[in-house]
Amino acid sequence: MIHIRIGTNSDIKDILALQEKYLYKNLNEAERIKGFVTTPFTSKQIEDIIGENGIFIAKKDNDLIIAYAFAGSWAYFEQWEIFKYMTSRFPYLTFQAKAINTDNSFQYGPVCIDEAFRGKRLLNLLFEEMRIEFLKKYPISITFINKVNAVSTKAHTEKLGWEIIDEFEFNNTNYIGLAFDMKTSVLQ
Repeated sequence: MIHIRIGTNSDIKDILALQEKYLYKNLNEAERIKGFVTTPFTSKQIEDIIGENGIFIAKKDNDLIIAYAFAGSWAYFEQWEIFKYMTSRFPYLTFQAKAINTDNSFQYGPVCIDEAFRGKRLLNLLFEEMRIEFLKKYPISITFINKVNAVSTKAHTEKLGWEIIDEFEFNNTNYIGLAFDMKTSVLQ
């Protein structure tokens, strides 16, 4: 049985282990085709997002963590330059005819799912847990995906219903920006 919940400080070691397993810089080209995460979080950064109730984890039979999803305020994510760049683009973007800003939206991601559990609706279950929690504060979720990460793009647009609202280049890498209406359940 898979258990999904908000992460706690006792989960940090296992979150870091899963991150390390699928971190872009640790994978070869063939492994990257299956999906990857690019942002390496430190123990302190994970501890800080836990303080925002912003990491959601999945465990199988209370063993190691098999998946995680980050979600947090722009104030938390502004410690990385790419997020400052993303928010600078907000005045030029809309989603479902609504303006996007740092008050009505939050950053979702990264998400990491152990390869053995991909394609089994775990992304939907993990996302739904996060959606219910973050809908209390935000009507819109924003994220970005490296254009070469086709697995993630397909999972988010086809399985969860995210809409592409932007394309941008940052540090010589091409990304797509996506938005999601937090009122929409992904378990339908």
